[in-house]
Amino acid sequence: MTTAQTAQPAPPPSMRLRELAFGAACAAALRAAARLGVADALGDTPTSAEDLAAAVKAEPKPLRRLLRALTCYGVFTEQPDGTFAHTEMSRLLREDDPGSLRNICLWCTEPWTWDAWPKLDEAVRSGRNVVQALYGKEFFVYLNEDAPESADVFNRAMTTSSKQSARDVAELLDLSGAKSVADIGGGQGHVVASLLEKYPDMHGTLMDLPRVVDHADARLREGGALADRVTIVPGDCREAVPVQADVYIIKNILEWDDESTARCLRNVMAAGGPGARVVVIENLVDDTPSMRFSTAMDLLLLLNVGGAKHTTESMVSRLRAAGLVIDDISPVNPYLHAFDCTVPA
Repeated sequence: MTTAQTAQPAPPPSMRLRELAFGAACAAALRAAARLGVADALGDTPTSAEDLAAAVKAEPKPLRRLLRALTCYGVFTEQPDGTFAHTEMSRLLREDDPGSLRNICLWCTEPWTWDAWPKLDEAVRSGRNVVQALYGKEFFVYLNEDAPESADVFNRAMTTSSKQSARDVAELLDLSGAKSVADIGGGQGHVVASLLEKYPDMHGTLMDLPRVVDHADARLREGGALADRVTIVPGDCREAVPVQADVYIIKNILEWDDESTARCLRNVMAAGGPGARVVVIENLVDDTPSMRFSTAMDLLLLLNVGGAKHTTESMVSRLRAAGLVIDDISPVNPYLHAFDCTVPA
């Protein structure tokens, strides 16, 4: 039988729209599987729902229903004998998978998201975030004061993302001739660590909020392999950037409101002075093979901080408005682009 004969016809619009309206069910199923540790409990051998339930301390019948729902999306697969096996996607829910997206899936489905999504129409009408009205606090203040477990999930998700892209950034950037590099809003410092490993004579600086840099990459902390070549600076780049360097890296943080983005860029330019190199690395919603994910994150940023993912045009306009000269725009990997800029004389 040919592929054409076995291919399933596309669902009619009425069926597809019903499925889309129930999109929260898929997100909730992914979250449940991640929290239960189903993917970690499932090894290389197909396993019954009963054995998986015993391993994750769940009831067999509801777990089978959860697995059946996820198989519709290619997350796990059911064998003819009723056992379940891994797929390429379900393996990414494992904590130990090199490309694990478990923490990303948890972050995208944290409890606050279920409060915020129903108010998307309000955010679209006003152009402002809804978290302030929901919780009476700015988003990150709320996370750290009222939802520390969610803050931890955020930090783990950002760590996962940073680790997976840091090598690509280091491979792309040619920093020959530079003596120092500063990673502004650099999280735990995976990018600066990768650059210092690439350039043994370079000094690095990691700057981020105190609660973030307190958990910097072990290579950068006291006793670490790169500790004698790095300075860790706690602070908010929207307030000030007390760091002088030849090259500044700003990766995936210019997604706030426009004023916050402008303040960060002004502070970096003031710190570096004329001739300093500023490399801004961002996801773009108009140049990515993952439009559904990028546009969803764009809407989520509107909900939580009133921010946005950038298009190429919007990123260029903000960099030029800040006074930077854009020397080059190039892909880092399929999901990130680097805007290589200079502070003019």
